[in-house]
Amino acid sequence: MQDLNEKCGVFGIYSKDRDVSRISFFGLFALQHRGQEASGIAATDGTQLRSFRNRGLISNVFTEEKIKKLKGFAAIGHNRYSTSKGNHVSHAQPVIIDPVIDTSYKGGGIRANDGLLALAHNGNLPSTTALVSFLKSKNIPTMDDQSDSELMAIVIGVYLREGKTLPEAVRLCYPLFTGTFSLLVLTKNTLVAVRDHCGVRPLSLGKLDGGYVISSETCSFKTIGAEFLRDVLPGEMIIIDENGLESMQIAPANQKFDLFEFVYFARPDSNLLGKLVYEVRKKCGEQLAKEHPVKADIVVPVPETAIAAAIGYSNATGIPVEMALMKNRYIHRTFIEPEQHTREAVVKLKLNPLPEMLVGKRVVIIDDSIVRGTTSRQIVRELFNAGAKEVHFLVSSPPVKFPDFYGIDTPKQENLIGANKTIEEIKEFLGVTSLHYLSLEGLIASTGLPEKDFCTSCFTGEYPIDILERKKEVYTPKT
Repeated sequence: MQDLNEKCGVFGIYSKDRDVSRISFFGLFALQHRGQEASGIAATDGTQLRSFRNRGLISNVFTEEKIKKLKGFAAIGHNRYSTSKGNHVSHAQPVIIDPVIDTSYKGGGIRANDGLLALAHNGNLPSTTALVSFLKSKNIPTMDDQSDSELMAIVIGVYLREGKTLPEAVRLCYPLFTGTFSLLVLTKNTLVAVRDHCGVRPLSLGKLDGGYVISSETCSFKTIGAEFLRDVLPGEMIIIDENGLESMQIAPANQKFDLFEFVYFARPDSNLLGKLVYEVRKKCGEQLAKEHPVKADIVVPVPETAIAAAIGYSNATGIPVEMALMKNRYIHRTFIEPEQHTREAVVKLKLNPLPEMLVGKRVVIIDDSIVRGTTSRQIVRELFNAGAKEVHFLVSSPPVKFPDFYGIDTPKQENLIGANKTIEEIKEFLGVTSLHYLSLEGLIASTGLPEKDFCTSCFTGEYPIDILERKKEVYTPKT
């Protein structure tokens, strides 16, 4: 799957005994798959809130010199993929709120001017009307280019200036956050983590020596040597300060975890809702084999998120897996757009077929999803050009028919092939011998969890958190 883009990754640590900025760097390094456009870290030493953020991968944004300047006992970090307001560095996070002004800091460089708070956000608010209305009621101007995350930080800052503690400010702001959020908020002395009442985006709590860490995914805990404790609950706020850790349920929980985290976004070595992502994906492949057995010579995964599903399909059918599509490991997101005549060749930078494994073969190609379909069609074309006799395209999830409003950078619905073509029409568009999708029932069964625990909006159009004025962007797909 090549056409959905990552959301964001957040990481936080409170520890009197560790180099929190350095640990945040490695925590974000483990979460790089969740965002590749910008990275940032904010740290506090109890006197000053310092931060640095910029465009690029975490390894390119930070140097040893920059890490050493971010001293303190608590820090939060963020990897960004833009789902709101574009990818300019001004929208990189953590968002920093200054006590003198009412808008978020827009520049780069180390910020060390007694900042009021820093905020890192994974998720998306489909509507910011409630936030804007609140700020207008306080005679605080807003700007059209402010992101949902920036507005959330500004509103929290309003309550802090009124003398509220950080937990009190977050609790008061909570009803204004009309959407999905796994948030980390840091002041000079306190770190707060909070999730929306549906827990759409992941967030986990861990322990490191005498301190605590919070991360979008558990894979980062393994990287830094932390112990996984539990998930942050939907509607829960966790407060970490000099008194230790406190938990507060500030909204009734209604678990609706994003099913697409299992399909594509999460790292396979992460645990979500108590399930290892790798095992769930492998079971998707096994279930796909039950629903759609195909006579073929080899099973080929589209690397890398479909590898586990391909192994599962192979185990269930006895058809051997071959890595006949090789991925360039050194391709990362670039800000340089290709020329028009080379645009379609971009897939060749990432994936190259091995003719020696494909000539004369009946091939089952397995991918986790098809979004626009253009990349999938190019892959099919390359397989046939490399000598494949047949190409059967199997997908380890149902058709993506609806746009996401909760933090995934999906195309508009008119660009989703599953919304505008029947399966037979998609088959013809891709030019494949056959096309088969895993059923929604099969996908959910592969998780071993009940359907009621999941947000399935990309597949069903059922949005558990009201998308408000964005409803006009949704229509009934073609069947």
